[in-house]
Amino acid sequence: MVLVHGAFADSSSWNGVIAQLRRHGHPVIAAANPLRGLHDDARSLRSVLDSVDGPIVVAGHSYGGTVVSEAADGHPRVTALVHVAGFSPEEGESTGELAAVFPGGELGPALRPVPVTTDDRGTVTDLHIRQDRFREVFAADVPRTVADLMAVTQRPVVADALEDEATRAAWKTVPSWTLVTTQDLAVPADSMRFMAERARSRTVEIDASRAVTVARPGAVARLIDEAVRATAG
Repeated sequence: MVLVHGAFADSSSWNGVIAQLRRHGHPVIAAANPLRGLHDDARSLRSVLDSVDGPIVVAGHSYGGTVVSEAADGHPRVTALVHVAGFSPEEGESTGELAAVFPGGELGPALRPVPVTTDDRGTVTDLHIRQDRFREVFAADVPRTVADLMAVTQRPVVADALEDEATRAAWKTVPSWTLVTTQDLAVPADSMRFMAERARSRTVEIDASRAVTVARPGAVARLIDEAVRATAG
């Protein structure tokens, strides 16, 4: 299994899920998602997929779902996709566009843009969630002490990554599973339902925040395990 984190998180956000998957004997890689741009991020993930022998189930959390859909398209060993509160754009769609299809998302006003100078002396904008809004918007069901640490250690995403348009859509040809987080204040549940229905994804709904991999690792692990058993023998 290859697990891909999204924006404002890192690979450690999968720790609870990893522990449960390994208890069931599943080999796992939690890939580091650079969060520097959709196509660069997808190339990075594709190299991870290429390094794995045997069938692969790929799970993407949040923006990680967009990266998974781009990177896994046409990969001969990917047998299933699991979108954990994740995005699954059509070609030509962006993560930011899909997040705004339905009203109710509160992430935008909670973001803090930070200009960053690039190696070629250009400038990009890194997006962080304001620490005083992090738990409320992203991790409301995570213990405060844990959420406070997550706020401090969050990985920013470059703004362009959320606006980059997808060029590939693995969900059109690969069986998929979707976990919809109904208490998500960052992205409306209706946006996730829309994408899951379009992809004909097997869908489970759960009362959880966007930080579901931390708050409800057991539910996430069960859905991934289901995808494994259904597609990888």
